[in-house]
Amino acid sequence: MTPPDTAAPTAAAPPADGQPPSADAQARLLLLIDVFSGTKRNKGIEGRMKLAKLDFLLRYPQHFRKLMAVRRPDTDVGEDPWLTGAIEQSMIRYRYGPWDPAYYALLGALTGKGLIEPKHEGAVATYCTTAAGHDVAVALAKTESWRPVRNRALLLRRHLDLTGTKLKDLIYETFPDIVEADWGTHL
Repeated sequence: MTPPDTAAPTAAAPPADGQPPSADAQARLLLLIDVFSGTKRNKGIEGRMKLAKLDFLLRYPQHFRKLMAVRRPDTDVGEDPWLTGAIEQSMIRYRYGPWDPAYYALLGALTGKGLIEPKHEGAVATYCTTAAGHDVAVALAKTESWRPVRNRALLLRRHLDLTGTKLKDLIYETFPDIVEADWGTHL
């Protein structure tokens, strides 16, 4: 038997699409997690379901605008964070709504770099930024490219800081086409 400190490291499983987590996707999630880590009441994002639903609204500005028009019609939603209108990687319809199989690799990469810290309470993981992760998020938010993403994340925290289940229900009520889509359908 090989002692643990001399065993060869095992390679991490690649994301579902076989590609390593992109720097842009990591930056987007880091900004989102940091915004939710920066309050006294919230010490991060509780659960992957909540993370996925918030990220869905961040990635798909047209869905965010529609949801806000229904929920908070007098709110200025600001500029769209994705000026090109292109979504880096589409999400898929899964059991609890929009999901991205890359989350495991993305969260693992951010954790491995010491930028976020998952904390487990029971069956739920809460994701929060570390001091280093906060510093990186602040630096990103100062750039012209990432400032709109942070601003949109702030709007999500201000107006849609709900449980993962409540966010799922709200998305299902507002976007019946997502509920009706077959599992595995790209959104």
